[in-house]
Amino acid sequence: MSEPASISTGIAARYATAVFELAKEGKKLKAIETDVDALAAAMDESADFRDLIHSPVYSRSQQEDAITAIAKKMKLSPVLGNTLALMAQNRRLFVLPQLVASLRALIAEDKGEVTADVVAAKALTKTQETALAKSLKSSVGKDVKINATVDESLIGGLIVKVGSKMIDTSIRSKLAALQNTMKEVG
Repeated sequence: MSEPASISTGIAARYATAVFELAKEGKKLKAIETDVDALAAAMDESADFRDLIHSPVYSRSQQEDAITAIAKKMKLSPVLGNTLALMAQNRRLFVLPQLVASLRALIAEDKGEVTADVVAAKALTKTQETALAKSLKSSVGKDVKINATVDESLIGGLIVKVGSKMIDTSIRSKLAALQNTMKEVG
């Protein structure tokens, strides 16, 4: 891991731990979980939001005003809204993606869940997602939350990552393995 990434993760982990502890103490974990999902969706969908958190062009007060307005508009819980404002004051909004990941991990651990990152060639249906979660639960032994993304270059199949384990059943990887085998023979 590069040093800046390690520093960002460390900063995010401290904020995430503080938010998690405050939410748990106030019995607001469910609200924080909803807020984290909303923030992740906003980062994925809005280029302007990503620019706000990453751009050094905005001053501290501009970032703080913008993030406070966004938090109000998104109806984020006061704990998370205040934390985002504090992060803007300290010029730490750039760690927001790592904060979201850290909070998700803390919440999942508290609930006895594990998150599976699933990459599929096309969007999974709710039935497929449920069946996959059930299958993974039997092998992992914990409830599994699916974090699904789509990558059409896989052609077909799935890539599933649970913790340090990875299962790659994509057609792309099978074709690559076949190509390597053919190179070794020829």
